[in-house]
Amino acid sequence: MHKNLKTTVKNNKSTIVVSVVTSTVTIFIIIVIFIILISTNIISLNTYLNNSSISQSQKAVKTGSAAEESQVINTVAKANPAVVSIIISKDVPIVEQYSPFDYLFGVPDNTKQDQNNTEKQVIGGGSGFFVSNDGYIVTNSHVVSDSKAEYTVMTSDKKKYTAKILATDSTLDVAILKIEGKDLPYLSFADSDTIELGQTAIAIGNVLAEYQNSISMGIVSGLSRSITAGDGSGSSEQLDGVIQTDAAINPGNSGGPLLDIRGYVIGVNVAIENGAENIGFALPSNMVKSIANSVMKNGEIVRPYLGVRYTQITDAVKKNNNLSVDYGVIISKGDSVDSLAVIPGSPADKAGIEENDIILEIDGVRLDQTNSLAAIIRQKQVGQTVTLKIIQNGETKDIKVKLEKAPKNT
Repeated sequence: MHKNLKTTVKNNKSTIVVSVVTSTVTIFIIIVIFIILISTNIISLNTYLNNSSISQSQKAVKTGSAAEESQVINTVAKANPAVVSIIISKDVPIVEQYSPFDYLFGVPDNTKQDQNNTEKQVIGGGSGFFVSNDGYIVTNSHVVSDSKAEYTVMTSDKKKYTAKILATDSTLDVAILKIEGKDLPYLSFADSDTIELGQTAIAIGNVLAEYQNSISMGIVSGLSRSITAGDGSGSSEQLDGVIQTDAAINPGNSGGPLLDIRGYVIGVNVAIENGAENIGFALPSNMVKSIANSVMKNGEIVRPYLGVRYTQITDAVKKNNNLSVDYGVIISKGDSVDSLAVIPGSPADKAGIEENDIILEIDGVRLDQTNSLAAIIRQKQVGQTVTLKIIQNGETKDIKVKLEKAPKNT
């Protein structure tokens, strides 16, 4: 039997070899196919996971953008009815056209004014917003600075009201108006001390005195700025502690609100930087809120004042004026003839402060970019005596000044 088995193996040797080779090849092919399938699945799985991750990321971005957009839309819808346009009207001489025959008599142009006859015309406009449901309105003092003009408030639904000017503060460029009304929509103030760089800022206003309740949006670009703001007629004021924003602020926006994304007022739009893009400024809400509350409570602005005009000293101011210090404020007059450096009869005048004096400190607080004179004085009380460190005629000395209640329209 063993012999037969050996013979059988010998006879089938070639068959066995072929079978082994065939099996080996088959196994190799199966392994290769298996590897290919695994690799393909891994690649497909990774592609799926990556695509899924990208899709989820894109979805999250879209969802976040949609949520923010929805928040802005809701905020604008809520705040817009409380923002008003202020229309400035005035009696002006009637302008008549010359006839061709007038040129025979040497008339230099083709218009003439009839000084005896006038007509009421709209000469400008600004913005404002309600701060109470019974018609108190905040705006800028430069918006209502013409004592001979009439001011009309137009709400977002095109209703018009005659406005009464209750109080103005030209130093801070704030004015409070009043119309007769009730159950009016109004805005609330945020705490401007909590504002952060980069947060959303929304401006609403009567752009160019033509496009009522226009909306623009940006961010808070800077804090505690000091600027010199001009009104275009030769007068200018130093404004300290203002907010910088890249939300579009245009002529006509003055007096309108700068809002956070929740719809609270963080500032009052006041000025733009000429020759620059997207650099606007707003008065911080805490500054304006105290004035509005004072007028609503007392019927007037009750605040202490020093009675000086000044320029913040910087490296550039020091160099251009050959000053000995690079901080503090220098007492200086404004651009117009009546913008005196020291207001006659003011606490500063009584204490002997003069034009070109430099105030370095108030009660030991150094005046610099973060501690402005106006902000420090606002924190004091009427009747309080403060100590100023000044440089007068090259001599450094301390003087005491008793603060008084700021007169109306200052």
